[in-house]
Amino acid sequence: MEIMLFHSVYGPRPAVHAAADRLRAAGHQVHVPDLYEGQTAASVEEGREIKDRIGWDELVRRAVAAAAPHSGRGLVYAGFSLGAALAQVLGVADEKARGLLLLHGTYDVPEDASVGGLPVLLHVADPDPSEPDDWLNTWYLAMSRAGADVEVHRYRGAGHLYTDPDLDDHDAEAAERTWQASLEFLGGL
Repeated sequence: MEIMLFHSVYGPRPAVHAAADRLRAAGHQVHVPDLYEGQTAASVEEGREIKDRIGWDELVRRAVAAAAPHSGRGLVYAGFSLGAALAQVLGVADEKARGLLLLHGTYDVPEDASVGGLPVLLHVADPDPSEPDDWLNTWYLAMSRAGADVEVHRYRGAGHLYTDPDLDDHDAEAAERTWQASLEFLGGL
C-alpha cells in the first residue's frame, strides 16, 4: 500500500518517522511530507503557534501538493491529530483514495461528501478532550452517511498523542495495540 502520512501539530518529530519506518518494514511505501518546512515544536502551544502562523488553508495546500504526484495510484491517507484532520480532508475529496488511517484526530465531514465504501480506521484516546464523545458520535454518523466503512478503536486512559514515546501522553500498550490493528487494517486493503 502507498501511504501519505501527515505529522501532528508538533511537526515532523522522530515518532512520525519511526511510525513511517514501522509501516515500511511491513512492506508499505510511505511518504512523510514536512508541512512545517523544517520547523518542529517542543510543546503543543508552540505547535499551535506554528500552525496558526502558516494557516489552515496553506497547510491543506501543502498537503495537496505533497499528495498530488502520488494520488493517481490510490493512496491511503494517514496522520496524527492535526495530520489526521488533513488526511481526512484529502481522503474524502480523493475518489481514488484506498483508505483513511486516522490517529488521534478527525475533522468536519462535508454534508455532500460521498466516499463509496472508503475504509476508515480511527484510533483515539478515551476520553480525549480534543475528540469529545458528542463530537465523535456526530463524526461517525456523518462519515457513515457519506458511505465510509468506519471502525473506531478507543483507548481508555491514554493521552491524546499516546503513540509518541517522547510525549507525556505516551501509552506503550495502547500504542502497540494501535500499530497492530493498523497493520492489520492496511493488510486488508
